[in-house]
Amino acid sequence: MTKEKKIHILLAEDDTNLGFVVQDNLKAIGYDVTLCLDGEQALKTFVNNTFDACILDVMMPKKGGFEVAETIREINKEIPIIFLTAKSLQPDKVKGFTVGADDYITKPFDFQEFLLRLEAVLRRSNVLIDKEEEKVLFYTIGKYQFDVKNQLLTSKEDERNLTKKEARILTYLCAHQNDIAPRELILKNIWGNDDYLSGRSMDVFISKLRKYLADDDSITINNIHGVGFKLEVKS
Repeated sequence: MTKEKKIHILLAEDDTNLGFVVQDNLKAIGYDVTLCLDGEQALKTFVNNTFDACILDVMMPKKGGFEVAETIREINKEIPIIFLTAKSLQPDKVKGFTVGADDYITKPFDFQEFLLRLEAVLRRSNVLIDKEEEKVLFYTIGKYQFDVKNQLLTSKEDERNLTKKEARILTYLCAHQNDIAPRELILKNIWGNDDYLSGRSMDVFISKLRKYLADDDSITINNIHGVGFKLEVKS
């Protein structure tokens, strides 16, 4: 992740332990985070400061997260909003997205997945420029060279022009090489949604990329069942 300036996040969470843990972890990787412990404080803080994104607990004292989000949306229609909540039922998620959420994360959650989802929301909102969208123009994948700008995958024996979607998926996998790239995030970043048909389409593209890289035994694109994909390159 590359950030030219510190991204300022409003975090509203009435669970002080969780709030401080999230705040400390985000600060440790370069974000500027203001923590509020109830909805009224969050709204006052939002009005009196400039933020790049809001992370809101749904169930808070004085004003709930949905009510806070509705007011924020009246003030700023573009700012990314992520809900954190223990309410995992479908009607609650629908309500969250109806009032303007960009993502809805249920507790308890893995911080690494939370961070990836936050970065995905910030990229879609053009708040965060990720490395695969900015400075990295070439990737080395085993014996292959991947020219991101020209969508070209080459080796000593072969040269292949990738489609736009193939190139975007491979770029995402390369940017997270040897780490898990969550399935949901790939879908939301490239297809714009994570419905069944998009998921099936992505599986087809992943199969194509496996074939393109098949001549190098050191390269695998592993399906981590129920989680996502991992591009692994053995040294």
